Amino acid sequence: MILALDEIDKIVKKVSSLTLKKNNDCVVILRGDLASGKTTFVKHFVKDLGLDDEVTSPTFSLQSIYSDKVFHYDVYNKSLEDFISLGLLEEFEKAGIHFVEWGDERLEKLLKSYGFEVLVLNIKKEDDKRQYIINE
Repeated sequence: MILALDEIDKIVKKVSSLTLKKNNDCVVILRGDLASGKTTFVKHFVKDLGLDDEVTSPTFSLQSIYSDKVFHYDVYNKSLEDFISLGLLEEFEKAGIHFVEWGDERLEKLLKSYGFEVLVLNIKKEDDKRQYIINE
């Protein structure tokens, strides 16, 4: 799906409907280059849920939590081993939707092997548009 930046709510609705099928208990791995719109997607998703939390990139904090329902991670500078050693893998056991920016295939496979529901949203920047590809 290729959308203009002001059409992001269309992909938010699509991902929201997929997470509802999973009882809003899943991990959404966000993949894309720098400035592709990963954090922007989470901002719009949180807003679509009717939450007033301010969404910022958790690059330096590693994790942000919005209204005890949405968990947001950024593992750009962390390896899978770092993520595990920091105890963040256990965070996925908490009920809610977990967004992981920069999650790689190793993390995806690990989460699936533990039985977590995982969606992958690939975002490709194309000038003033974004291409969104969802893998369930």
